[in-house]
Amino acid sequence: MNNIDELKAQFSRLNSKQQEAIFQTEGPVLILAGAGSGKTTVLVNRIAYIIKSGLAQPWQILAITFTNKAAGELKSRIEAVGGEGADEVWAATFHSTCARILRRYGDRLGFSSHFTIYDTDDSRRLMKEILKQLNIDEKFLSHKVVLAEISKYKDKMKEPKDVKTAASYDSRLKYIAEAYELYQQRLLTSDAMDFDDLICYTIKLFEKDEEVLGYYQNRFKYIMVDEYQDTNKSQYKLVSLLSRKRNNLCVVGDDDQSIYRFRGATIENILSFENEFKGAKVIRLEQNYRSTGTILDAANNVIKNNSERKGKTLWTENPKGEKITVHTALSERDEAMFISKTILDGVAEGRSFSDYAILYRMNAQSNSIEQALSRSGIPHRVIGGHRFYDREEIKDMTAYLQVINNPHDDIRLRRIINKPKRAIGEATMTKAADIAAGIGESVYSVIRHASDYPTLSRAAAKLESFAMLIDGLVEANESGDYSIAELYNLVLEHTDYKNYLIAEKDDYEQRIENIDELSSNIIKFQEDYGDDATLGAFLEEISLMTDIDNYDAETDTVVMMTLHSAKGLEFPIVFIPGMEDGVFPSMQTIIEASELNEERRLAYVGITRAKEKLYLIKTRERMLFGSTTHNRESRFITEIPSELIDKTGNENVYAKPSYTQQPQQNKFDPFAKKKPLTQPTTNKYSVGNIVFHKVFGRGMVLTAAPMGNDTMLEIAFDSVGTKTLMANFAKMEIIN
Repeated sequence: MNNIDELKAQFSRLNSKQQEAIFQTEGPVLILAGAGSGKTTVLVNRIAYIIKSGLAQPWQILAITFTNKAAGELKSRIEAVGGEGADEVWAATFHSTCARILRRYGDRLGFSSHFTIYDTDDSRRLMKEILKQLNIDEKFLSHKVVLAEISKYKDKMKEPKDVKTAASYDSRLKYIAEAYELYQQRLLTSDAMDFDDLICYTIKLFEKDEEVLGYYQNRFKYIMVDEYQDTNKSQYKLVSLLSRKRNNLCVVGDDDQSIYRFRGATIENILSFENEFKGAKVIRLEQNYRSTGTILDAANNVIKNNSERKGKTLWTENPKGEKITVHTALSERDEAMFISKTILDGVAEGRSFSDYAILYRMNAQSNSIEQALSRSGIPHRVIGGHRFYDREEIKDMTAYLQVINNPHDDIRLRRIINKPKRAIGEATMTKAADIAAGIGESVYSVIRHASDYPTLSRAAAKLESFAMLIDGLVEANESGDYSIAELYNLVLEHTDYKNYLIAEKDDYEQRIENIDELSSNIIKFQEDYGDDATLGAFLEEISLMTDIDNYDAETDTVVMMTLHSAKGLEFPIVFIPGMEDGVFPSMQTIIEASELNEERRLAYVGITRAKEKLYLIKTRERMLFGSTTHNRESRFITEIPSELIDKTGNENVYAKPSYTQQPQQNKFDPFAKKKPLTQPTTNKYSVGNIVFHKVFGRGMVLTAAPMGNDTMLEIAFDSVGTKTLMANFAKMEIIN
């Protein structure tokens, strides 16, 4: 084997701080790894050094991370550089590490080695049964609220008896304590654990059984934890117990990228590391290999305003690069068109679509951006979420509108007939479908007269009640007395769909925001198309958003995702729309200092995703969740020095006081008929025209379907095949 000096020489390609982190093997070590500083490279090479220097055998090293994907990548990289036996390193997530320990020693807590791990759906079904057993009304205390509270208690290592004691005269808390107690009993009886239990029971095992704890303390000579800023209290406790004997704990993280407080992560774990682990060595990785100097200067100037941080300053040997563009758009649609145009211009100059990422604070912002990209023919995919019109609640509501427009649409009818729940099961619908097929009628025709069919007699009243609801909505639509937005509100009112979401869905708040955002979309459609804004035209319009193209992860597409989903990723060019107080930072976080600190860390994460160019975009007014707002410029923009910024757009008329204007107020009538904002272009393109698009090249117009003040074009391009574009967005030259 090489001597230590020769071995260390193998790591000379790394910078001095990275080498220091690799060679500091003994005692507690905190590696503060800034964005783009190569932390995974350090972690992998540190493990390789420990193995090759003979300090430990591979099986004596534990490397913990947060996702299976990250664990798999870590393991494969360790095997590639760690030498013989490197595949025996324990590289796993917190949960899989604990499951492995409990499979071996869970019998000491009353579980078999074959215990079941309950996922979220399993836990929800069990809790619903428990609430029924305890005669607790879901409307008073929903199963999702109880499960969320139980998860918090488990993070704090609180037992049901502890919650009962704390409840005192709080009846609500007493109910939760009872449900918690019965939930744990049922899990134990079923030989099952939920995800939180995996960590809690491992801690209990270690605290109860010194033999088992001693075994793992002796086994693991070196313990490493990635993304330490994302750990919660129980995870800290687990790591502390495992490392207590040898004290060789190395954690890697970035306090400036702690953005998962809503999941239970606590930044205090990384901020107080030196106090908890005496004699700890702190090593800062501050050289960034990802971004330009300008982008890093902007990130540093934003994050320095946080009070909860250990402090570091990113620097790079990369060029200074372009200034950050701060663009002021007129509205969220103008914002989306600016993004689309910028992407098309860049691709026309040789860029790839995959060079671009659009990162937003909340999913509801994706709506107008998806529309603009689709209308412009720009391939895109959503990561960490669904395309707006592919989300379950949006598909449900548009299915109602489709059935109102065409009651004989059997596919969409079957989607909504039991949403909200009407006790109309799949077996009943199968019988109705069989009858319909036998007599050559639609399912809707059958259920309207369900009492005429003996096999449907038991469900006839429910089926005919649903048919009456649809008949009433069809009549409202055909009367001409209701706009699409009013019709949509009738659907929400008569189906009570929002309360259904509250009772059934864990993430009901976000789903309701999406429901309200669809209302915004309908209102905009009416404003654009005026008297041509029919339900049929709207449904044809949104078909463009859902059916245009399906792209897999390997294709050349623009990427869209939330800022939370973007952590750990990087892109040449990044757009961050919605840079306004009230959107980003969100209104809820502005009041609370600790919440604003986390929001600023999220901004830091977003800025440092960009490698070459960053666009921060704000609007003069924005319609979101059915309301129009005029927000001030985001404070995160004001924290960036002016010499780093190029301002474009309508900056000179931007500043307005902050207020919210509700659609119901006289100032803004969502149901009023509006003149089209632009002149119709329906006669500009004709079938057979040869056109030239600056990105897609030469093509022939196959179809041209008028839609209000626009035209939906189907064009066969020579180089990229057939695409569907909206004429007002396409801006093509007619050659012939």
